Amino acid sequence: MRQRQPFTLNAKHQFKKISIQIALDQVIQSQTHYLLPGSKSKNDLQKAALADCLVLFENAVFRLNNTLNQFGHYKHNMDAQTWVSSALTNINMCRTSLTDAGVSDNIVLPLMFQNVTELTSNCLAFDYMGTSTNNLVNASNGPAEANLVVAQDGSGDFEKIQQAVDVASNRNGTERFVIHVKAGTYQETVMIGPKGINITMIGDGIGQTIITGSKSSSGGYTSLSSATFGVIGDGFLARDLTFRNSAGPTSGQAVALVTQSDLSAYYHCSFEGNQDTLFAVANRQFYRACDIYGTVDFIFGNAAAVFQNCNIYVRTTSSNLNTITAQGRENPNQNSGIVIQNSKVTSVTSEPNSTVLTYLGRPWKDYSQTIFIKTFLDSLIDPAGWLAWNGNTSNLETLYYAEYKNTGPGSSTAQRVKWGGYHDSPEVSQFTVGKFISGDSWLPALGIPFTSGL
Repeated sequence: MRQRQPFTLNAKHQFKKISIQIALDQVIQSQTHYLLPGSKSKNDLQKAALADCLVLFENAVFRLNNTLNQFGHYKHNMDAQTWVSSALTNINMCRTSLTDAGVSDNIVLPLMFQNVTELTSNCLAFDYMGTSTNNLVNASNGPAEANLVVAQDGSGDFEKIQQAVDVASNRNGTERFVIHVKAGTYQETVMIGPKGINITMIGDGIGQTIITGSKSSSGGYTSLSSATFGVIGDGFLARDLTFRNSAGPTSGQAVALVTQSDLSAYYHCSFEGNQDTLFAVANRQFYRACDIYGTVDFIFGNAAAVFQNCNIYVRTTSSNLNTITAQGRENPNQNSGIVIQNSKVTSVTSEPNSTVLTYLGRPWKDYSQTIFIKTFLDSLIDPAGWLAWNGNTSNLETLYYAEYKNTGPGSSTAQRVKWGGYHDSPEVSQFTVGKFISGDSWLPALGIPFTSGL
């Protein structure tokens, strides 16, 4: 009788690669046969949702390709898990966008999404540890001389930011490319696509260099298409800039920044809006010494994002109820979450009713993960701390919310929620910059300060 052969390490290696390839092929097939025709769109919102999906599926293809092409030779810990997680996030965002816009195709679309989601989720369940080369990036003093200058008065190379971005995105090589944007208010929508890698954008300071727009859901835009500034290309670094969406507190979802740039960082930047100000879609992101303004769910998405030494300013809403975060982790194997460390949460005192009732977060998706570490919480925080999503109680056991050594009048955990997924005495070392986003291996090269541990 023929004996069954043991499942060797090499066989496991090949099985992982084949599984990723199958998932990639299915995503491409779904994109080609179901999304590109766009024949089911009936109105502007549905057309916008389908346009979003084309971008989202392109991103999923890009991330799965990276995972496959670099298999066994990843530069940083968690590269593979991060990229597969990103692909799954993009696929699920497309499904949500189509559903919200009322796009349906009876049985075809649900089956298509079920298929690609299951295949990608299977890849996410793999153990990729041990396949990283774990090379540390050489430290530097950060960006020096600008390659291009943007100035509204004509004293630079361009007067529009997008013009400089297009040049940087079509250059040869992967060396860091520096764009200096001089002081001024730039009313334009800027998008850095997947080819725009290792771009540094430096302004003349918060409130000095301002990039602004006013698109919102009330104007017929989706969350993605409402963004003033968007980034997909990996390795993006922004310094001394203001990203603003001026749509106003009654305009609904209105994004100032949407980003899924992996290994990206924001230093001395301001993000200004109301609902859905900062959309951290996916991948590893770091924010240091930044200001974030908003009302409802104004830090949201499914990235692995750490906010360190930041000021979080809660603004006034007509509903008089705000939520700071809405984290969108959908799968327990995704290495994503929002971490707010050594920061301050206060109200915008110059606005009326500045003591608006505020919650630390609510679960956008079932495995939502948010942690506040050593952060000052002002009195505007409701004693319960956290809020269910529109009354849904089905995910209160599967989420992970935690508070660790916070201070201020809103930091008491005595009356916090009693959910199974809430923790007031957690072990949080795994959520530090060094471990959660592999920061020690890529942040030193950017020349910005960071704290690796607690």
